[in-house]
Amino acid sequence: MRADNTRHLIAAARQRTEDTRRRALAALRRMDATGKPINFDTVSREARVSRSWLYAQDDLRAEIRRLRERSPRPANPSPPDRQRSSEASLLRRLEIAMARTRTLEQENRQLRDALAHALGERRTRDVLGEPGNHDTPNRKSSKTIGPC
Repeated sequence: MRADNTRHLIAAARQRTEDTRRRALAALRRMDATGKPINFDTVSREARVSRSWLYAQDDLRAEIRRLRERSPRPANPSPPDRQRSSEASLLRRLEIAMARTRTLEQENRQLRDALAHALGERRTRDVLGEPGNHDTPNRKSSKTIGPC
């Protein structure tokens, strides 16, 4: 008959649980001391434990939530340096936008003037009773389609 060695397995599992718990607590203390953002994902990566294990530990879950609520969250996290626009780039984009605005303002001014001129001519024709050059003539066109 074989000897009962389950006590060794139980002891190893208990030791592994204690090591995991120690790593998670140490990671929490370290992150809190350095001001790193604390949430389940960052703690699990720092402590090298699974998030599901953290959620299963009532005391650790409560501590993570407490520290997460206590630490201020940035309202608008800034992008990494490599993704930020340089000052020269921003100035160039501003110059282009200003040039485009000037062009559009000039086009709007020309269109307003042309519209005012056309409306003035139409009103003059209406007041004087002159026949105008309408886009749609009053006479009916031939119904023939194609060459005659």
